[in-house]
Amino acid sequence: MWKNDYNRWKEFTELDADLASNLEELTSDEQSLEDAFYKNLEFGTGGMRGKLGPGTNRMNIYTVRKAAEGLATYVNDQGLSNRGVAIAYDSRYMSKEFAVETARVLGHHGIPSYVFTSLRPTPELSFAVRHLNAAAGVVVTASHNPPEYNGFKAYNEDGGQLPPEQAEIMIDFVNKVENELKVEAADQQELEEKGLLRWIDDEVDAAYLEALKGVTVQPDIKKDLSLVFTPLHGTARDLVEKGLEQSGFTSIHIVEEQAKPDPEFSTVASPNPEEHQAFEMAIEQGKAIGADLLMATDPDADRLGIAVPNEKGEYVVLTGNQTGALLLDYILGQSEQLPKNGLLIKTIVTSEFGRVISNSYGIRSLDTLTGFKFIGEKIREYEQTGEHTFMFGYEESYGYLVKDFARDKDAVQAAVLAAEVGAHWKNQGKTLLDALDELYEKHGYFLEDLQSMKLEGKSGTEQIQAIMDDFRNAEIKQAGGKKVVAIEDYATTIRKHVQDGTEEEIDLPTSNVVKFILEDDCWFCLRPSGTEPKIKFYYGVKSGTRKESEELLAAVKATVNERLHALI
Repeated sequence: MWKNDYNRWKEFTELDADLASNLEELTSDEQSLEDAFYKNLEFGTGGMRGKLGPGTNRMNIYTVRKAAEGLATYVNDQGLSNRGVAIAYDSRYMSKEFAVETARVLGHHGIPSYVFTSLRPTPELSFAVRHLNAAAGVVVTASHNPPEYNGFKAYNEDGGQLPPEQAEIMIDFVNKVENELKVEAADQQELEEKGLLRWIDDEVDAAYLEALKGVTVQPDIKKDLSLVFTPLHGTARDLVEKGLEQSGFTSIHIVEEQAKPDPEFSTVASPNPEEHQAFEMAIEQGKAIGADLLMATDPDADRLGIAVPNEKGEYVVLTGNQTGALLLDYILGQSEQLPKNGLLIKTIVTSEFGRVISNSYGIRSLDTLTGFKFIGEKIREYEQTGEHTFMFGYEESYGYLVKDFARDKDAVQAAVLAAEVGAHWKNQGKTLLDALDELYEKHGYFLEDLQSMKLEGKSGTEQIQAIMDDFRNAEIKQAGGKKVVAIEDYATTIRKHVQDGTEEEIDLPTSNVVKFILEDDCWFCLRPSGTEPKIKFYYGVKSGTRKESEELLAAVKATVNERLHALI
């Protein structure tokens, strides 16, 4: 079947010259050729992401045009075409080209595009949609994926990624595009002359930086903090540096070797602040100057990682759960007055640490499915109803939102607040590790971990589903010596209580996720990645001490891995 699509591409006389050459190279590699054509690159609830190259299962100008055609139909269907679409892109190969292709397709349908002239962080795109009153937004990015990847993320008129209901409509429009090679795109120069392609920059930057001032909790505290920051070859340098400066920080040191945008991310194995190796250069520079805080953002600047020195002068990279707990506790503990209807929003795979902290301040917490689009959706819902006031949103994978002028995770906001939190504790003679220890002593020692297994191609997809099916249907009674209390299957939205067999509905959208709730606030969860060919295993435990939690975590992981290894 896939050979029909291959022949269609092979016989297309107007095929882009570079793609035609790449396609010719693939003909000697049957397996790679099949992988490039065996399916259409899936446009899911988070948009699409894939390897660059020719084929229906690859990111290229034709699959981007197909996505843009679906977006154009979606915008027209919503009756919002006159409001236009904001478009941003990161430092990856073909990012600007894909942004312009998107604008050309939208322009063919008479829909204006507002395109940044150079790379910008994803959260600024979210802000731009709202600031420009646009109908939708697009970011061309593959976040922290390897260099051979790129992607297309779609945003709604609220500046959030499309939640399931809207995403299903757009996915349907994209899937109805029968031939990606035949999607029409207008001439760029003509669109510019007609005002259907408008280049944007300074005005949006200035407005974002003005909004960023609202992230500050204590404007007048002493900010004598030495910072090292690396954008990991991505988009964050300009806004993070300016945001820190306008907040009052003066000792800001940039890792210059990683400051320049580079689609190869040549100084790191992975441009992901979740990976400790991404901090190597920052740590080296931090030790040289005695920095109080190190910060790293991923290429599209929606994730932030931080590292702080311990008592031996060695830098410790905090987890997303730990950073989220510190930011949350600071916001709630240092705000002059907390609203009675305040709300923390986190995801189902984020630590229970945040819930315990928010409860201690009388602030309610709410869980969503994994993915910041669900947090953005809830912000919008409560903004309209007035039922809750948004206080903070985060997920364990280094994503945080402090103020809702953006509706996606925002590493620029998080960097400015993290620096302030560091300064606050330094003024008291403490480090962020000291502050974290105080939280553990008060609330219990929470410890989490994440394992992922990469399974690529058609066979990998089948393996991932087989693993999910096995765990979903298994009668697992215990893990790490802890009894299974309940099993939450988000595909059926049913929570089953193991002891008495009773069931109840989970009030969340369906998702291919299974979570095992263990006794004593412990749990583990399985979830296929929505953006990478991986299956992820999340773990969370709690006990009285770090040593006890480490032993418990190892025991729970061992139970899961034993079953997994038997399967594989």
